[in-house]
Amino acid sequence: MGLSSPAQFQGTLTSKLKEQFDAGLLAGQALHADFTMAQPLARYTQADHEIWRALYDQQAAMLPGRACDTFLQGLETLGMARDHVPDFAELNERLMRATGWQVVAVPGLVPDEVFFDHLANRRFPASWWMRTPAQMDYLQEPDCFHDVFGHVPMLINPVFADYMQAYGRGGLKAQKLGALDMLARLYWYTVEFGLIRTHAGLRIYGAGIVSSKSESIYALDDARPNRLGFDLRRIMRTHYRIDTFQKTYFVIDSFDQLFDATRPDFTPLYAELRDQREFAAEAIEDGDRVLHQGTGQEPALS
Repeated sequence: MGLSSPAQFQGTLTSKLKEQFDAGLLAGQALHADFTMAQPLARYTQADHEIWRALYDQQAAMLPGRACDTFLQGLETLGMARDHVPDFAELNERLMRATGWQVVAVPGLVPDEVFFDHLANRRFPASWWMRTPAQMDYLQEPDCFHDVFGHVPMLINPVFADYMQAYGRGGLKAQKLGALDMLARLYWYTVEFGLIRTHAGLRIYGAGIVSSKSESIYALDDARPNRLGFDLRRIMRTHYRIDTFQKTYFVIDSFDQLFDATRPDFTPLYAELRDQREFAAEAIEDGDRVLHQGTGQEPALS
């Protein structure tokens, strides 16, 4: 994901590239101007494949009844490898046929304009490297499991695939208007940590939840977070934190609702919201459609 501040991005990218360089993982690898690279399949260790298998088995077992049908159907359609890190080229054969998207390998976070340009051209930039055993259920920077298992199944759905492309196009415009903070919140509270209301109850579609065992449970079952009805303006004014589980989840009624709400030109919306009060991540405000008011207790990553 390319939504950190310039200073955060430069620090994270420099650290990740140095880490990969020091480990010899970038030797012989060409990093292109758009930050893509050939997926270094030969670099994956047995430990990498074992971590992928453990995470895949864990999430595949627990997500039925928690993840939305769209995600589960996308995972099945992709036929994603269970016992080893997937070959992006094999995923792309199915993904391209379904919605014209493809996965491209990157070394980690990429600059905002690069990230948005990839999305606008139906390319999803996925970190190629795998987390360590100590990071099995949480890490701040997205790895291959988060990006591929968490994000790619949703790109099988035509409406969500179009939403992601529109988001990329909107990001390029938001940069010019100085509104990336507002647009980043939309990504955070939908693509990364979104919930959807279905006839069977609340379900998960956000990649940050479906790729985490503990947050898959917390997002639906825990009494601590707020669960609020989707409101575009409210989301764009709401801060988020990356050091705890979410204090608030926003719930859509359908992917059509999400796409329709974000279809118009955001230029006047940015101007309208620029000088308005912003909200803390845990806030409940007048006018909120409250599906569940949280207890206010501090969540903690575990």
